[in-house]
Amino acid sequence: MKAKSIKGNSPEDIQSALNQSIADGFKPTLAIVFISVKQYRNAICKILDEVGTAIFGATTNGEFIDEELANGTIAILLLDVNPAHFTIFFEEFDGNNYRETAQAIVKKAKERFASPAFLISCSNLETDREALLTGFEDIAGKEVEVFGGGAGDDLAFTEQFVFKNGIESNSGIVAIVLDDEKVMIRGRATCGWKAVGTPKTVTKSEGNHVFTVENVPVLELTRKFSGLEILSGDTLEVTNQIAISFPLQLQREKGDPIMRTGLTVNFDDGSFICSGSVPQGSKVRFSIPPDFDVMEKVVKVLEELKATEMPEADALVVFSCAGRLLSFGPMMTIEIEGICEVWNVPMAGMFSMAEFGRANNGDLELHNLTTCCVALKEK
Repeated sequence: MKAKSIKGNSPEDIQSALNQSIADGFKPTLAIVFISVKQYRNAICKILDEVGTAIFGATTNGEFIDEELANGTIAILLLDVNPAHFTIFFEEFDGNNYRETAQAIVKKAKERFASPAFLISCSNLETDREALLTGFEDIAGKEVEVFGGGAGDDLAFTEQFVFKNGIESNSGIVAIVLDDEKVMIRGRATCGWKAVGTPKTVTKSEGNHVFTVENVPVLELTRKFSGLEILSGDTLEVTNQIAISFPLQLQREKGDPIMRTGLTVNFDDGSFICSGSVPQGSKVRFSIPPDFDVMEKVVKVLEELKATEMPEADALVVFSCAGRLLSFGPMMTIEIEGICEVWNVPMAGMFSMAEFGRANNGDLELHNLTTCCVALKEK
């Protein structure tokens, strides 16, 4: 597989970059397109259609190729992978049929490949992303390789899109299905936020709605733990501070803990609506605001992946939580540069809303405040 990454601020920029990329005979069969909602998706799709390239696309909260971070632009990873080794499925959700939609995709994939692996993105903040992952495991088993991230909208939190050639949706899923016998796909989802204190029991919760921890309203416990007066008063600033600086870490029996950010705070009863489920009776720990060790851990995990499972790669795809960008700002380039240097191959990435992937030594999970890195190698 040969890969090239291109970027631009307009369809005209992309047309020019594409022309330069194919001038040497390079013929991309697949394009992974990360694009701001401000850009003209139809124009980009038309450009790629004209050279016969299949499209996997998602809108973002920021996009990058190699070490170059941007916002409001277009980043594309072009691949010349054998068309017999992949296909793209696209489905719109019908009500809340998230699990059933994923099951249907896997059933079709298994008709095509004996051992399918998946790179996915979904749109709409109401989408039950954990139900999607459960649907993949229902049919393909616990060891299925699924990686990806939720589409964004430049942090407007209003309307996100996924798309392929000729179709898009603000409530759907797009999936690259790879023949794992022909294209090796391996990745890791790593957060790196440090936990403090002893594990505490969630004493009242319903799905992703956490009411009390150790019989104390979770907001009150967060306020006590953080020591910040800012965590009082019904403001967006408070919610953002909780989400990116003091998230919960849901403990697992194996593997790394899973981040669960409080995306919505009910100031009347002190409860959080989190980004994923937090079962009643589960154990959680609090996090402290991140430092540069967080970035170093991401790179170290990838170096271990390279050493143990993926010595070579043709291309790299990265889904990084928008919360990391909010936390680190321009310094986020340090993490992206470190990731790029592990394999030193063409890379494209997006800042996403939730990430999908296998935690280090763990199971397939829905993540937050996490960087999911996916390496591809055609055999």
